[in-house]
Amino acid sequence: MAEEQEPIGKVSNYFQHVKAAAIKLSAPLKVGDKIRIVGGENTDFEMEVKSMQINREEIKEAKAGDEIGLLVPQEVRKSYKVYKVE
Repeated sequence: MAEEQEPIGKVSNYFQHVKAAAIKLSAPLKVGDKIRIVGGENTDFEMEVKSMQINREEIKEAKAGDEIGLLVPQEVRKSYKVYKVE
């Protein structure tokens, strides 16, 4: 993936007990999209968005400016960047 690609959002919080990340979006995202989360020294993984929530309500798509909750397979930290995988 090209490093010049613009992130579609960044992690604004991580909830250890439910293994979920809050992500502030700067571009639209929908269930079924693939994303890549990059940050720190050891974090760089891809995942498919299987479900997401806003205020604990299940949603199918989100727009720029939304803050979504997303289950993630490993721990992430604030300000990690989120990219869409084409």
